[in-house]
Amino acid sequence: MLEGSTGSIEVVCGSMFSGKTEELIRRIKRAQIARKRVQVFKPQIDTRYSAGEVSSHDGVRAEAIPVTTAAEIADLLAADVEVVAIDEVQFFDSAVVDLCERLASDGRRVIVAGLDQDFRGEPFGPLPALMAKAEAVDKLHAICVVCGAAASRTQRLIDGRPASYHDPVILVGAHEAYEARCRQHHEVPHQ
Repeated sequence: MLEGSTGSIEVVCGSMFSGKTEELIRRIKRAQIARKRVQVFKPQIDTRYSAGEVSSHDGVRAEAIPVTTAAEIADLLAADVEVVAIDEVQFFDSAVVDLCERLASDGRRVIVAGLDQDFRGEPFGPLPALMAKAEAVDKLHAICVVCGAAASRTQRLIDGRPASYHDPVILVGAHEAYEARCRQHHEVPHQ
């Protein structure tokens, strides 16, 4: 356990375009200003903007280590790190939940960001379990592109039309494949 530290898990979640990564980066920068030792991780499959950085859709960036598994995070974690940040945590397997629990129990501040729902509107990966275990959860909202209301869903589009429920859950993309939508305007055909 890190001496004099109280560990915790913080979750920043919401739909695409809600500012999750921007908020994660803001918290990382504040921890660095406070002279905390920080390490940032991201899934290797997320190469949308940069392989070695987390980046918001608006271009705000922070250095990050790309990994494929929670075990890899544990292996690459420096012993003196006080703050561990993980972006796009929904892409990791359930082992990331145990890792975050262990890190927090060791006195580290763990900050994770990710989609709480997939394009179908269903719970996404380990995020629900992390939300249940976290000391703090912030759910951010985007703006529905159809009506301007608060958007809590991510609409996947294929050739401008809503993706079918039966399409693969994981498809890394940005504005070309996704839109923020409210509950009323979120569509998932079951054909």
